Amino acid sequence: MRRFSSTRSRGSTRTALALLAASGACAEQDDLQTFADVPAWDGVVNLEIGEIAGDDPYLFSGIGSVLEGPDGRVIVADIQSHEVRVFDSEGEFLFSFGRHGEGPGELINPCCLAFGPDGLLWVRADVRYSAFRLGAASAEYEREIRLGHFGIGMLAPLTFDADGRLVDLGMVTGADGSPVFARLHRGPGEAVDTVWMADPDRQSAGQATVPATIGDFTGTFYLYQMYGPLWLHAHGPRGAWAEAISSEYAINLHEAGGEVQVIEWPSLLGPEVTPNERDRAQARIDYDLERFGIDEHPFGIPDRKPPLSSLYFDRAGRLWVEKEGAADAEIAEADVYDGIDLVARYRWPARVRASGLNWITDSTLYGETRDSLGVQRVARVRFQLRR
Repeated sequence: MRRFSSTRSRGSTRTALALLAASGACAEQDDLQTFADVPAWDGVVNLEIGEIAGDDPYLFSGIGSVLEGPDGRVIVADIQSHEVRVFDSEGEFLFSFGRHGEGPGELINPCCLAFGPDGLLWVRADVRYSAFRLGAASAEYEREIRLGHFGIGMLAPLTFDADGRLVDLGMVTGADGSPVFARLHRGPGEAVDTVWMADPDRQSAGQATVPATIGDFTGTFYLYQMYGPLWLHAHGPRGAWAEAISSEYAINLHEAGGEVQVIEWPSLLGPEVTPNERDRAQARIDYDLERFGIDEHPFGIPDRKPPLSSLYFDRAGRLWVEKEGAADAEIAEADVYDGIDLVARYRWPARVRASGLNWITDSTLYGETRDSLGVQRVARVRFQLRR
């Protein structure tokens, strides 16, 4: 274990880091150091589930979440088919449950999965969380909790806090009337403990609003900067959570007990925006100008992408900081922290998207791949310690 902080405080602890980033991000030469005692893990894909044609269980229309059960079974939420599918550890289909509807055990656009401390499989879908007890060949519906916010249909991680309460993530109205993303800790009897994650300006990084009339509808629309900063957030399995702006390697780590610490690497730069990416960004700007009837776009095209791609936690509660890769990068890379201690670096094929689908241990990562025809597959990556 290598520690990068000499002090800790109740408010924040700043951790100065400098690591050579093989994923495409880079740091100033004066900041580069070699941490030979930080273990490095390399991953290869050893299972893919999904076909371009064939039996329905192997045709995915929108992979929302993937997890591995205690018995090794692979469980997949497919959003557009309104069902959850269960496969054995070798990828053979076993059974599915859920169907489109609002009745007990029915699901509308199931996006997110997690095992609760009660041993039940919880599914976030549309306006509610539904809990199922998995058997050998079927799943039995147990109960449900309705969303406590207006983020209906929102894809958000499903997790539980240190006290076993479901963490309901979504949009609520802040003190100034602005919509903000918050954590609603749902206790017995529907008691709710609300945690405000960041102020509205921080959460709307890389966004702007514009009033416009499209058809018969007049309202406020959002514009986004391609390759611009984004507000990132991640939620651990036992109450910890983290948030950052992707343009800075400065992550606010909120531990379950309320302590806040900062992991920082000030000099990290993201990869350059390529000519092809610049053309795509300009096409998006031109589209926005025409669609919304505005003379000037609020955003330009940056020279570099933000250095951070995503944040997520593994099953042990370690924070993974995935770095942005170059357009042609074949390898994705993440720095992994136990608290504020950098404990490992992981690398895996960049074609496997892990963000949002996360079921990760020290040796396994589940994600999604898409081929040139748009065919979706569940991918399992196995890691080995680099020798």
